[in-house]
Amino acid sequence: MLHSAAGSSALVGTSTNVPLNQIQPPADHPSSVDLPALQAASRVLHEQYAKDAQVVPELLDMMTIPGIQSSATYNVFPDDYRVPFQRQKVTPIPVELFQHYSTTGLQTHMGILPQLERAWISIDSGLYLWDYIGGHELMSYTEQPDVITGATLVKPKAGVFIDEITSLLVLRSPISITLIGVSATPISGPNNQPRKDIKLYATDMSISTDVEMSSVIGTTDGRIFMCSIQDGNLYELHYQEKEGWFGKRIQLINHSIGGVQSLIPRLASSKAEDRIVLLSYDSWRNVFYALTANNSILVYKPNGEKVVQHLQTLSNLYKAAQDKAPGSPALTPKAFVIVSLHPIEPSRSPNGVQLMAFTQNASRLFFAPTMGYSYGGPTNTGRPLQLVHVRLPPPNLLHPDEQSPDPRNPRRVDPSGSRPFIVSGLEPVCYSAGLTVAAQPGDSDASDFFLCLSPDLPHIGSFQQPAHLSNMYAPSGQTRPPLVEKATLLTMPGRTWDLAVVPRPSVSAAADTPAECPAPVLINDLATQFSEPPRQFMILTNVGMTHLVKRRPLDALLDVVEEFRADNNNAHSLMQFRDSYGRDQTCAMLLALASGNTFLAPEKPVGLGRILSINPEAAAVAKQAFYDFGERPIWTERMTYGNAQSEAAGTATFSGRREGLALYLARLVRPIWKAKLTQPGPNGSQQPNIADEVLVTVQQNLFALKEMLDRNPQLFHSAPGDHPGARSAAASEQEAWKAEQNSVSQLLSLLARTVEALSFFMLLTDHHIDELIAQCEPDAQKMIAGLTFEQLVTDANGVQASRALVNVIINQQIGQQINVDTISEVLQQRCGSFCSTDDVMLYKARENVRKASETSSPIERQNWLGESLRLFAKAARILELEKLREICGDYQQLNYAKGAVELPLHCAQVVDADQQGRNYWHSGCPPNDNRSPFWQARLRCYDLILDSLSVFEERSANSKQPTGGFDDPEIVRTHAYDLVFSAEDEMFHSVLYDWLIQRGVADELLEMRPVFLEAHLRREPVSEEKLQLLWQFYVKDKQPLRAAEVLGALAETSDFDIPLESRLEYLTLAVGNAKSHPISTGGNHEEALAFLTDLEEKLDVAQVQLELYQALVHRMSDSEDDAAKIRLLTKGLYNVSQLFQVYADPYDLPVIKLLIIHVSEHQDDNLVRPIWNRIFEDAMEGVEPEVAADRIQSKVQSLGQRFYPSVSAFPLRHIASLLVRFMLANKGSVPHGWAPRILVQCGVAYADVWDILHDMYESQIPPFNDQANVQAVSSDIAVLLTDWVDAARRPQSGSARSEFPVFRIDTAVDQYLSELEPSRTETKASYEAVKRQLRRNW
Repeated sequence: MLHSAAGSSALVGTSTNVPLNQIQPPADHPSSVDLPALQAASRVLHEQYAKDAQVVPELLDMMTIPGIQSSATYNVFPDDYRVPFQRQKVTPIPVELFQHYSTTGLQTHMGILPQLERAWISIDSGLYLWDYIGGHELMSYTEQPDVITGATLVKPKAGVFIDEITSLLVLRSPISITLIGVSATPISGPNNQPRKDIKLYATDMSISTDVEMSSVIGTTDGRIFMCSIQDGNLYELHYQEKEGWFGKRIQLINHSIGGVQSLIPRLASSKAEDRIVLLSYDSWRNVFYALTANNSILVYKPNGEKVVQHLQTLSNLYKAAQDKAPGSPALTPKAFVIVSLHPIEPSRSPNGVQLMAFTQNASRLFFAPTMGYSYGGPTNTGRPLQLVHVRLPPPNLLHPDEQSPDPRNPRRVDPSGSRPFIVSGLEPVCYSAGLTVAAQPGDSDASDFFLCLSPDLPHIGSFQQPAHLSNMYAPSGQTRPPLVEKATLLTMPGRTWDLAVVPRPSVSAAADTPAECPAPVLINDLATQFSEPPRQFMILTNVGMTHLVKRRPLDALLDVVEEFRADNNNAHSLMQFRDSYGRDQTCAMLLALASGNTFLAPEKPVGLGRILSINPEAAAVAKQAFYDFGERPIWTERMTYGNAQSEAAGTATFSGRREGLALYLARLVRPIWKAKLTQPGPNGSQQPNIADEVLVTVQQNLFALKEMLDRNPQLFHSAPGDHPGARSAAASEQEAWKAEQNSVSQLLSLLARTVEALSFFMLLTDHHIDELIAQCEPDAQKMIAGLTFEQLVTDANGVQASRALVNVIINQQIGQQINVDTISEVLQQRCGSFCSTDDVMLYKARENVRKASETSSPIERQNWLGESLRLFAKAARILELEKLREICGDYQQLNYAKGAVELPLHCAQVVDADQQGRNYWHSGCPPNDNRSPFWQARLRCYDLILDSLSVFEERSANSKQPTGGFDDPEIVRTHAYDLVFSAEDEMFHSVLYDWLIQRGVADELLEMRPVFLEAHLRREPVSEEKLQLLWQFYVKDKQPLRAAEVLGALAETSDFDIPLESRLEYLTLAVGNAKSHPISTGGNHEEALAFLTDLEEKLDVAQVQLELYQALVHRMSDSEDDAAKIRLLTKGLYNVSQLFQVYADPYDLPVIKLLIIHVSEHQDDNLVRPIWNRIFEDAMEGVEPEVAADRIQSKVQSLGQRFYPSVSAFPLRHIASLLVRFMLANKGSVPHGWAPRILVQCGVAYADVWDILHDMYESQIPPFNDQANVQAVSSDIAVLLTDWVDAARRPQSGSARSEFPVFRIDTAVDQYLSELEPSRTETKASYEAVKRQLRRNW
């Protein structure tokens, strides 16, 4: 079996461009979450946000219409129960306090502290805090000896008091100021209603004053300002933790005439008309406004310790107001008395209205920043204010006594016959979010009148026209509507002491809009009514506390629905409401009524997480109205021309049902949709960015909507056949319904996914999301930190991040040895799309691995591991590479070879389910192919298997002795190799073979000859190593002919840099294998012979090429060109023509030329004879005849022995002629028989040599016409015949004695003797000796 030292499992030569932590290629893989549909639905929400942001104009846009500098348009409904405000419960003052209040001789003052949910009541020097929520609880403070005239709640400076003190109560008396510390702790009251537990702390901070203070304000950083009743100066109450050299612990600073006013007696006072009578703090812009007795407004900015910067003075406001509203009867010197200043919440527009001044007769002056320079140069971004609009009081108010006493049964009053009620003496005044409430003394001491003003949205909003038009209320356009308000005059019992806005509860954050999302204007309560309770005001009178609630359109619609039921289903009011607010807005509100909503009740919201529903009959009316008012979608066709056949296209105008659903859904999720999931917390950790209260509220409202829609699918299931005349429904109408159904389906999917996302995020919060994120990978942490809620729901990053977080939770459970079934079930039940069935199987599989690691029974371990493998394989679709690597590591540790091999193999199949990667590999891995990522993904899975094999190899090599059983290293290793070799994945086998060959076990692989090895070795791209292994494979597989084919191809290929000697060796081996091919195999004997012949010829040529190279190699130093040319001989095989023409002939290599002619068997005397002539010439050049004879003999003998009997390379007669002619030319230097003996040494038969010499002897052709030359030839013949006879006589003679031509020789010798010159005695003796030998032996 295979043995090798453990090494790296990385695939050599494999490179990937896909991140290593991702198995899945960058393509759409199957998922239970349809992200494109969710993203399409999210785009619909964005459209709704844009509409909400534009459908109602900003206040400034309605106040800066060219030519309209003042306005007085109001809608008054004296006899309509749908007034803009509604009086709620009255909580009476506790009896014990009311008795003191009624006692003569006691000074009593009252006010509201809304932040504490308390009213303060002072009776002489005693202060009482009344819990008006509970109704009876009182807290008293009697440690202050002076008569208390006022109490104001402010924020404390940081670091001055203990942490428990969250507020300061500033108590005023005519001669002193006292600071009381206050802590307010939220607790749960009766019926689980939230309330505040109040504690008071003595601060020992009190200061005497020479003047009585009023109008106390506090800044966000804890500074306290006030004005005096007597001198009207601006004071600051400065306090610090300890006394110092330069300041007392508490002191008064007079900012009107200098900071030493509190240290020396007053020497001067302000003019009466310049006295400050009122202060108002703008917390949004950190400035405060001071109102003077002459109706001027001063603007200040707290700038540094004990420093106040005066920014601006707004004076001559009466004249400025008259210029805006010339001739108005409401603007008279007597009536123009400003009684209150109200900072206005900033809008997203940088130029919004900033301040509203309210006069005693309800004239309102609106101020906005000017264009141009700012306060304080470049260091201050605030700009000076200017009066932009005057809002005159309602001219058509009716006296409350003339209004209907029973709002449900109104008696009609003709306004033209009623006297208009002129308001005056309005004070106090309260303003919030476009709503104004002001009190006026009634006709008797028993009651007061209240002027209530609110924007009339149906008249200023564009609910009936497309709201998606950009820049709808552009300042230059005339489409901006003027401000229209609803006005009513209500009666309240008792005399009014104070007015205040009810603070928004924390759950109202569900109506906030993240900065990245378009926000509706503040006055548009249509956009926020589903996400927060209605705005409320508190009125404190000597009778008690009354709540005044702003009635929202949703409240009005609920009343209309109830009226429809009470009035025998008369739909007039419903249709009138729809016409006022538009189809889409009405459908959205009807949907809220039908499904229920946390904020449905006009009172305080119900407990957290509870939904308030209307009665079933009213809900049925709402659902029917939603369906009926929704109308039908419309298809607008658009023709496209430009080809032979025009194509119809178009867009759908959706029904009110779809628009209402989109609008309602968008408004419910607005506070979270664009918000980041987390925010940086202490120590760099990520903390939740969205409050749990908001998440629960949004989720409950979404769930109520989903539940209602699930129960009533018919609300959206309409078709073109639902109305009369539907048989002729056009195809375009079908398209409209199709588009509508598709869009609704996407919105419903988004609704369900969002409900689950909220559950998922709250689950993360329960499991300490900061700790979970910290355990994620760095990339995942970075991704989560930038993730919005929208991305969590609709984006691939959200899917990836959620999976990472779930994995961390599961790891925690496993780490704590807690069964993961419970958390898996919770995830699936509450947020199934964030924890799919695959996820659950994955978690259970990991649980089985944990159990396997803990058990001591080998059988149980194998069972647990086998079950884990089965579950992992089922969930392979969602396995990421890092998780798969971790699992394989676990299997390695547990010696579970089956899992370590089979799971990555299965993942490779899953990741390339369409076989794109495999087909890419079969195609040879072409560059720039989009299938490459699938191939790379498979390789990463295979790499894990090779890593496991390395681990098992190393353990086996290091094991001392076999242990037996499942955990024996050798058994595990052997089992692993059995598994990999039995795999059916051809691509994996190819990777495996490469890895094994690289590890040096190719010989053992060849002995095994696994099923895919031959295909692997033949597959492109080929290499020299693979071809060498392939021919060896064929040899071992007894296929010599195929081995020869591979060797031949290897010898001839130019793809690899193979030395010429190796090519010659490959050809030699190829010839040997081809000769080993059995004759009967396959019946292709003739083809095999032809292939063998071809190989032999190529071998001969290759030998010539090698000899040629060796002959030329010493010339490589001659020049670079020669070196390059000669070096090419080692790069491939050439044919004989190329060798002759390119090398042998140009370099004049006679021997090589003969060799080429010999190999090619090319017969051309005109070519070969000059070559031999040149050989003889070279041998004779410049030397003595004796030396030349030796050279010739050596050269001819070697060439003859090599080439003879080749007719083409060794022309015998021509060579014999050259030898004889040399002998004749050098008779005295060359011995007799020299020429014939050379030929015999070349392998020429004696008979052939004799024939040639005899022909010369008889020819009489020059030079054989000379008798001396003939006698010389005769002497050579005598030597030849002597040698021949001696050779024939030898026992080892190769020729048979019977074949020796005795008679012919004997006859010829007689002729030679007869013609021999007498002087040639030696030759004569030789002839006679030959004759004797002939007679003796034959």
